[in-house]
Amino acid sequence: MFEVTRQTSIETLIEHVPDAVSYLFRKGVRCIRCGEPIWGTLEEAAREKGFSDEEIDLVVDELNELVSSKA
Repeated sequence: MFEVTRQTSIETLIEHVPDAVSYLFRKGVRCIRCGEPIWGTLEEAAREKGFSDEEIDLVVDELNELVSSKA
């Protein structure tokens, strides 16, 4: 099973968890630009939006729950 980490690239995340796009959009994290995944990691994208370590950990946990629910 796929596991999301802080270092998961946005491209890989979207490839494995397409529902992550809408989840991240609701959190205010941009992961698609001009129809293509943005470069960088989940942590980098979250940091750009001012997320704290705790908030990033929560996002990672919630994305892993999303993965589990789709398995």
